[in-house]
Order: sequence, then structure tokens, then C-alpha cells
Amino acid sequence: MKRILFFLSLMMVQTVFAQDYVHQVFVLNEGYFDYSLNQSIEPVTIGVYNPNTQNYLTIDTIDGSRFASDLVIDNNYFYVAADNMLHKYDKNDYNLIASQQIDGIRNLAIWDDKIIVSRGDYDNTTFLPISFNSYLQIYNSSDLSLYLEIDTTTGPKWATQNFIINDNKAYVAINNAYEWGNEKGIIGVLDLNTFSYLNEIDLGPDGINPDNMVFEDDYIYTINNKDWSSSSISQVSLLTYGSTTINLATVSTGCGTSCLRDGKINYQISGDTLLYEWDVLSLPTTGVSLGLNQNFYDLSYDKINNLLYASSTDYFTYGLVNIYDQNNSLIHTFQCGISPGTIVFDIRNNITSIYESMLLDSDKNEIIYDLSGRRMNQEAYLPSGLYIKNKKKFYISK
Repeated sequence: MKRILFFLSLMMVQTVFAQDYVHQVFVLNEGYFDYSLNQSIEPVTIGVYNPNTQNYLTIDTIDGSRFASDLVIDNNYFYVAADNMLHKYDKNDYNLIASQQIDGIRNLAIWDDKIIVSRGDYDNTTFLPISFNSYLQIYNSSDLSLYLEIDTTTGPKWATQNFIINDNKAYVAINNAYEWGNEKGIIGVLDLNTFSYLNEIDLGPDGINPDNMVFEDDYIYTINNKDWSSSSISQVSLLTYGSTTINLATVSTGCGTSCLRDGKINYQISGDTLLYEWDVLSLPTTGVSLGLNQNFYDLSYDKINNLLYASSTDYFTYGLVNIYDQNNSLIHTFQCGISPGTIVFDIRNNITSIYESMLLDSDKNEIIYDLSGRRMNQEAYLPSGLYIKNKKKFYISK
């Protein structure tokens, strides 16, 4: 009986090896809406790409949405901003769990059990910006109910867009991009512990219209479209809130897409077919061409595998994603929906558990040693640590 109980107890001991990996890749396809006909030609869709099988699957079609603007993952769920709706999905079975109407919803950020929402929109008839009482709202992630909103008296007074979450603060880009000729270049600072609006960082006259924000070390970098006739990159210190803006030389239009890739900003000028790399350490006035000669719609970096996902589309008939390695060599291409505008990686922890029976079998010569070479007593309940059996190391974790 003693040996049976010993055997059963040891079966609960396991060795654990943990490593992050990309389980799946979500692709948010914006579709195509004809504003002159006020009709959806190609609907918004959500797809999933499996890096292991290289298969792509459409998991949902969002009918009635003119476009989609963001997708974020948190725990077992992912959230989608599509036109004037916020949707919550289960990331494992892809079932839609909840929806909430939010007029002007644009980008999303997750903190704790809250979803932070940026807002901005324009009228399809007059093409004038739509005014909101709040351009920065916070929702409960559990049921998507409104938690609170920061009004325009104490918070942002113009349309907002991207987020950076760092050190219990939310940094939001205020660009007023829906009012032609009155674009802004401001980063708002929201304290997430108290949800109080703390400060605004002015990016200066050359830093207006930030289109994207990325974070590296103690700095936020904004890629700015200015007045759409040129581009710049601003570096903002999160220690001092001081900013430096570098105008990109020989650039005659705004930036089309960008991402942070292994410590450097990859960007492409709107309408161009060359992809450039910009060093955040040297702050150059020009980027270095990476030799990728194709017009991209969205860029996203898989930091686990050091891969660049770059989408392209004609906005009407096709959408595809190219995958490049660290040497910018194309390794795979897959078709997706129309206008793939957001690519997000579902990163998980790969835990392989190996249940070890420490009941020694003399016929199999299964002898266990600790790292000092001491032979372990077969009647002993081994503590957590590294051991050697059959010339192989293994780790016991209780």
C-alpha cells in the first residue's frame, strides 16, 4: 500500500518547460463601402491564420459596418471596433459574446478589466467633423458597459486615435484628423489608477496629425502625417515629456503604414511602393530602403519569430498578407479578406507537462541522480529541482 500511495503521489509531479509562441494571427479586413451609393460592396470580416498549418479561415462577417478600425486581444477574448460598434469575442471558439454601440469608435486599448476607446468621425454628406461630448471613453470589458468618459472640458477637445499603455498610464494621440486644415499634434496622458486626465504633450508645428504611435525604451514615437503633404516622426520622452520632431526629407505625402520592428520603425509613404527603415537611436532625416517593392496596407511585427507581416489590397477584389523573415526575404503569402487593415498576434505560453513516475524499475535501470551526482533514494519524495535520469536532465515542479 505504501508503494502504491508513493506511486500515485509521484504521478502528480510534473516537469514543465514554458516558451512563448504565436498560436494564431487575427486579421481584421475592413471590406469596401461605396459612400456614393451608401452601400457595402464587400463586408467587414475577421479571419484567423494558423502559422503551423499555414491555413487561413474567415471566422465572422460583420454585416452593416462601413469599415473596421481596430482589434485587440486580452486574456481569452478579443475585441473589435467596427464602424460604430464594439464587439467582444471568445478567442478560442470565436463566438460573439457581447456588442455595444459606440458612435465614432476608432482605436482600443486594454488595461486591467477596462477597455479604453478613442473617438472621431465625419459626416458622410457634409464631410465636416462630427462633434462628441467626449473623445475618450472607458468601458467595462466584462459586458462592454460604459464605465466613465472624459469630457471635452477636462479631456481631449478633438478627435483621438492610437494608444500606448505604460506604467499605469494611457497615452492617446489627439490628431483631429477629421477636420481638414485644422489637424492637431498632441498626446494626452490619462492616469489609469484614478482615470484622471493629467497632461497634454504638444508635438509642435511639425508634429501635427500623428497617425501611429509606437513605444521603445522610455520613448514614444509618433509617425505624423502633418497636413498630408509631408511626414515627420516625433520622439517623446516619458521621463520629461519633452519632444523632438524630425521631418522626413524628400517626402511629399503622408505616411501610409508603419510599425516598430526589432527596435526600428518600418514605414511606407502613402502611395509609394518602397518600404523604409528608420533608426530610433540615430534619429535620421531619411529612412533606409529595405528593398521591398510593393504597396502595403498594414504592417505588423511578430517579435516571437522575428517576422514581418505586410498586407496589401486593391480595396475592391483582393486582400493578401506577405510574411518576411529578418532578412526581408518572402517566406509565405496567404489570401485574406478585402482591405486587411489590422494584424494581431495571439501570443501564448507553450507549457509541455511530462508526468514522471519516480517508482524505479530495476529492469529498466531507471536511476535518478541530483546534479551533484548523488543517487536519489527511490522511497524519497523528490523536491522541486533539476535531476538526471537515463543521462537526461529534467525539472520537477510541484
